[in-house]
Amino acid sequence: MAVKMCCMRKSSKSGLLFRSEDIKIIIQEDLCPDQSFKSHMLEGKSSFNLLFLLSDGINLEAHDCGSQFSFKKNQYILHYSPEESIAELWTENQEILKYLQIQINYQYVFNLINPDLNRENAEILENMTHNNFIFLHKETPPDMTVEMHMIVKEILGYTKKGIMQKLFIEAKIIKLLILIFEQFNEKNILESTPKTPEMIRKFIDENYHRNIKAEEIGKYMGMNQSIIRKEFKAQYHTTIAHYISELRMLKARKLITDKEIMIKEIAIECGYEYLQNFTRAFKKKFGVSPESLRNNK
Repeated sequence: MAVKMCCMRKSSKSGLLFRSEDIKIIIQEDLCPDQSFKSHMLEGKSSFNLLFLLSDGINLEAHDCGSQFSFKKNQYILHYSPEESIAELWTENQEILKYLQIQINYQYVFNLINPDLNRENAEILENMTHNNFIFLHKETPPDMTVEMHMIVKEILGYTKKGIMQKLFIEAKIIKLLILIFEQFNEKNILESTPKTPEMIRKFIDENYHRNIKAEEIGKYMGMNQSIIRKEFKAQYHTTIAHYISELRMLKARKLITDKEIMIKEIAIECGYEYLQNFTRAFKKKFGVSPESLRNNK
């Protein structure tokens, strides 16, 4: 059995949730935080191990390399083990120890990714075998996303057996791998484009007169829109929407003095499809309507 318990069995909930020729899933949950408890996790030869840390303050010591790690709740690692190895996990200060281990045979992942197909696939497998999916930034393990939480919950709650369970588990593992690759790919994009906020601003400066949104900017730059918003706000201390609005109002203020240009035309020139939206934004910014400001000039 992959998990050995060092306190009374009735005090912990530990067991094999699923096992096939290629995949093994084990849940560990210590229900006796007042007792001394350590868990020994076995990593099989030539296997990838997805470890989801579901309680806080978990310490892990890898016996094969003597390394020790400390995890926060809801972090995870994807680790490749070329040889059979044992890792010891424990918590301090009487904290509950809970984690989920998904062990996948190397050959299964190899067939799934098919590195011979193209260079991208080969790079993914190479990153996996070189354990590049352990730390997201420096020595900080990645945090589980909301989708990862949902998948883990679905795996823990699934009750069917047989082929249905096998297909279900394999589908969920594939989805987890996709989410991990996406999470690390977003990190790599940010690291390779240190001037991302400047690029976003340049795009906005050239296109604010159109009805642009973060989604369009994300597609243009090939980045997730949430990353777009986060990076821009971190650099300029304002949101994309507010920055666009400021540019439009500055332009509107300049154009409003030219009485030969209809206010409706100014609205369109500043990126507003509907006049009422332009009027509302103008009044909110300057305290008066466009007509009132024009008439007072």
